[in-house]
Amino acid sequence: MRWTVHIEGGPMRVNHAAVCIGDKIYSFGGYCSSEEYKDWEPIPVHVLDTTTLRWAPVNYKKNNLVPFQRYGHTTVAYGHRVFMWGGRNNSVASETLSCFDTKTLEWSTPPVSGMVPYAKDGHSACIIKNKMYIFGGFEYSSDQYSQEVHCLDLDTLKWTFIDTRGSPPSYRDFHTAVAYGDRMYVFGGRGGGDFSPYNNLDEEYCPKVYYLDTVEQKWVVTNPTGTWPEGRRSHSAWLHNDFMYIFGGFNGDTKTHFNDLYRYSIKENYWEHINVGGFVPCKRRRQASLIYKDKVYLFGGTSPCPHTSNRPIVDDTDNPERLIDNSDLHLLDYSPTLKTLSILCVLEHQLDQSSLPRDIILDIQMMTLPNRISRPNNQAG
Repeated sequence: MRWTVHIEGGPMRVNHAAVCIGDKIYSFGGYCSSEEYKDWEPIPVHVLDTTTLRWAPVNYKKNNLVPFQRYGHTTVAYGHRVFMWGGRNNSVASETLSCFDTKTLEWSTPPVSGMVPYAKDGHSACIIKNKMYIFGGFEYSSDQYSQEVHCLDLDTLKWTFIDTRGSPPSYRDFHTAVAYGDRMYVFGGRGGGDFSPYNNLDEEYCPKVYYLDTVEQKWVVTNPTGTWPEGRRSHSAWLHNDFMYIFGGFNGDTKTHFNDLYRYSIKENYWEHINVGGFVPCKRRRQASLIYKDKVYLFGGTSPCPHTSNRPIVDDTDNPERLIDNSDLHLLDYSPTLKTLSILCVLEHQLDQSSLPRDIILDIQMMTLPNRISRPNNQAG
């Protein structure tokens, strides 16, 4: 396992949502603090070709069903379609389900039935069989954190409130959830002081792992052994070979950003910290991370500015000039080929490339040439 690629100049996005369909990664919405945020503009969509590592804007068809710009939303892929729910702009939160067709490049607002969840952001979403399960988030109608579970049948488009049993996770937002079989595993997130649902001045960060058995509709707390990651929010999580991986995030109590990597063994119920070499991403939160063919594609998010990296960092809502938004792309390769390792050796030691075969030179350019969506940031990776 190794961090193999670091490319600047992709979409400069924070709190965006992304899915992988085929060999393409689609990124939806988010914000950039250096740009004027316009609440009612059509949501931006970008696509990454995982073969060439090139980003491009998606010029989808414009109609009155195109959703407005937002952040803190979720997206899931079901076949060639993307279902987007929740999120907010600076004026309003959304409870409308939007669907993006990656073949026709058209947006739609499919009619739904059942008990539609209240508008929220910072919730999680994952697919188990033909259903999208969402958990938690921050509800703006009640000004509270949530611990509710809802599911949407993606064939019938009917919403159902899940009346769960067991020991549920506390009220929270900006946690992560991954699907494993019939279970949804939840880690991290931010809640009110004493894990209350209320948005008070205190924050709690839960380090426990919970799973929801969607067959029994029952929550279970796992109580694993090993070295636990510190509680955090706005981190990344993904699944690989029966392990749930956690990267990055932020703890508002300690004012700490992270770029550590942990994995939780679902089968053996233990945590361990993983040291990985290569171009390690800088500390950050609110990035997107997706896995495709033994590679994790991590991009965007926001980080403490280089000149404040050794000082206490405050939240971006209190002091935005101390954070910098990222336009970079990082790859974590679980099984790097001998060719990839050789290219990394050439780059690390700045070896002469003039005598290399043309296909190798093209591969080196693909792994190093900046994208042109955003102006690159001048910061270490």
